[in-house]
Order: sequence, then structure tokens, then C-alpha cells
Amino acid sequence: MPQTISDHPPMAARPTAPRQKLRYARILEAAGGFARKGLDSVELSEVAAKADVPLGTLYRYFPSPTHLMLALYRHQLDELQTGTRGASARFRGRALSGVVMEIFHMRVMQPAVEQCLARGVYLKDRDTTVLLREIDTLSQDAVAAASNDITARVVLLTVTGLVQSVRNRRLSLFEAEEDLKKACSLLVPASSEDYPVHKSA
Repeated sequence: MPQTISDHPPMAARPTAPRQKLRYARILEAAGGFARKGLDSVELSEVAAKADVPLGTLYRYFPSPTHLMLALYRHQLDELQTGTRGASARFRGRALSGVVMEIFHMRVMQPAVEQCLARGVYLKDRDTTVLLREIDTLSQDAVAAASNDITARVVLLTVTGLVQSVRNRRLSLFEAEEDLKKACSLLVPASSEDYPVHKSA
């Protein structure tokens, strides 16, 4: 398995000061366009120019394209998780399908992110390992908010397999979406609360 971890200096923690937060957010927003390219075509100087931040600032937070793409994905999962916290138990089945589909599309439509995840190597005391673990936790938490922990693990493995099938052209995007919807409906069957009950007279 190829390693994406090199001897780059560790990346800085996410900023807390308002001005730095804005810069950080601009970098991640600019990175979104580059995530649609392959990882090898992500140039940090181009991202810095698009975000209108000094290159040194970008390198402080993201010493490599891998760091940047993983941080972008972490940010997107964080937003997704925030949006799913309010899902009520009654609508869990529908919420699960929506959350899982969002994660699936984020991975399929962002080849650079997907390459980071596929090539990711967990090594002790590496900041990329910390990012990978945060991503695992955020993904599971987002899906578990709409289902439960066991379902979350199963469905995330299903997403990984379907993303790879689409990437390898074994399945079309439409076929993978349909399989994912079926998997969600099997894992969280519709409850009787979702449908009106007609009582006989």
C-alpha cells in the first residue's frame, strides 16, 4: 500500500482567533474545487492563490496536499454531522439514507479526498493519523445520529465498497446509489410510525 505520509512538519491546530478562522475557512473553500482533481494534481500554491492567503499560511496549516484534502473532508463531515443532530427517531430511516448518500457523493465526487482515504496509512504520532481517526469518528457519528453504532459501521463499509466499484467502473453511479438506498432500507426498516394506520370499524 503506498504511503501518503512524508516527513513534512506537523500542521498547526485549527485556529481559534476570528481573523485566522476566516483565512482557514477560505483555504478550505478554495480546496473544494481542487478536491475534484486527483491528489497528484493538487498544487498548494494554486490553492493559496485562489484563497488569497500567503503560501506560508497555507503550509502552516496544511504541509501537504494530503493534509489539506483530509482537513477539507473532516470539515465537510463536521458540517454534515451538525446538520443531522436534530433528526428525530421517527424519521431515522429517511435521515440515514440522506446522510449516507451525502457521504457517498462527497467521496465519489472528490477524487483527491478519496485517494487520501484509500492510500491512508495509520502511523503512530503522525498528524495525518490524527486526521484519519477524526474522519472515521465524524463519519460514524454522523451516520449513528440517524441510526445506531452497529448500523453506522456496516453502512460506512458499504459506502467504501460502492465508491470503489464506481471508481473501478464496475457499477454506474446510478446503480451504486440504488444499492445504497436498498442497504439503508434493509438496515433501518420503516417503522409503523412513518405510515398512517387504518383501523377497521
